[in-house]
Formats: sequence, C-alpha cells, structure tokens
Amino acid sequence: MARCAIEPDFFVRDMLTWALTRLPPEITLPKLRAELRSGRAQARSQALHTLSKIGDRSAWPAITPSLLHDADDQVARSAWRAAVVLVPDGEREALAAELAAQFGRGDREVRLSLSRALAALGDVAAPVLRAALGHHDPTVRAHASATQRLLHDPDAGFDLAVDEATRVVALGPDREEPTAC
Repeated sequence: MARCAIEPDFFVRDMLTWALTRLPPEITLPKLRAELRSGRAQARSQALHTLSKIGDRSAWPAITPSLLHDADDQVARSAWRAAVVLVPDGEREALAAELAAQFGRGDREVRLSLSRALAALGDVAAPVLRAALGHHDPTVRAHASATQRLLHDPDAGFDLAVDEATRVVALGPDREEPTAC
C-alpha cells in the first residue's frame, strides 16, 4: 500500500492494486480508507482506484464530497469512478447532483471522466442533466449536452458531442444549424 503512494510507474501501481484486491477486504479496506486522508494526491487516487476494483459497498461512506471535489483532477476522477461503483441505490440521485455540480471542470479528459461517471449512473442522471442544460454558463451547458448524448448513446464520440453541443449553445436552441444528409 505504501508503494502505491509513491510508485511513478502506472503499470507497477496497477499490479500493486491487483495484488491488494486479492487480499481479504477486512485487511485492505481500513488501510485504504486511511490512505484517502493522505496529503499525497497519488496515495488518495490510488486508494480510490483500488476501492473501485474491490467493489465492497461498505466503503461507500469513505467517498466524501471533499474527494469528489478534490482540487487534484486525478483524485477527483478516481473518486468519481469509485463512487459510481460503490454508491448504494438509494443515494444515486444525490451522487448525480454532486457530480453535476462540476460540469465544465478541467480539460477534455476530466470532462470525459465526469460524463462517463454520470452516464454510468443511468437514468437517475437525467434530471441533473436537464437542469444543467439551462445553466447560465455556456461551458456547463455544452458539457451537460455532451453528457446527455453520451448517456443516450454510449458509443457516440465524446468530442463530436462536445463540438455539436458547443455549437448549439453558441447559436441558441432556436437557431440550431440544419444537418446535412
């Protein structure tokens, strides 16, 4: 576990995660929860990644709003993935709202990760997507629109959805460009 916090090689960290998933959860979960409070972003991110791979829903309370909104994009992305795996059914709508509050955050990869997390929640994300489509910030609207397209068509290209959503937001809903055949 300590090596995960400092190991620079992704593939080595992935093998360490694999090894941790093979240990009994009663051994690994308390140590992983402790890593979530680390001052090292990599330690938090890797612990979240490992929790998502273990998939033990008893770890859900450790996925705090501060992790979901972590200033480090890698930690936040790992928290989003872990949250989607671990969230209890009765808290899926609240998680969707928590995630949607970050529309427009980061670069393409960060936005795609957030969109995938929301899409993984399925239909419970629809109300927050509809609300974000009316947001005053055009970046938020475009991100929500691209996420909505991803939710309805997981095979759709995210970049194309973002480009189209940005164009629609810029033109306004009543001035959408005609599509060519």
